[in-house]
Amino acid sequence: MASSPSEHEIQQRIRLACGRGRVRLWRNNTGALVDQQGRFVRFGLCKGSSDLIGLRSLEITPELVGQRIAQFVAFEVKTAQGVISTEQRAFLRLVQGLGGVAAVCRSVEEAEQLLGRPRQLPLRQ
Repeated sequence: MASSPSEHEIQQRIRLACGRGRVRLWRNNTGALVDQQGRFVRFGLCKGSSDLIGLRSLEITPELVGQRIAQFVAFEVKTAQGVISTEQRAFLRLVQGLGGVAAVCRSVEEAEQLLGRPRQLPLRQ
């Protein structure tokens, strides 16, 4: 019996399937560590920021026809059983409230639907 894909596998599939053309997606690791000098260092956008972040190019119409803007994209990737944290939910709501595309994604198909993209077959290795 085949096991379900891991969160990391789902992230990679979404990034490769959706992060091209007018969309770019990057992996956003967040966390903290103590460096070699003993300093506490935080990394990533902020606590709760999404696993995949990116930009989607949009054309503005009608008064600015031909101009392009970049819309922020944030996908929190979870397995079928994965649970979103309070901080992750708040980040997604912030991005949505400011006009970005933000959601929990559990598959490539969900990400493609949110981006309004038709299903693309994965490249053969």
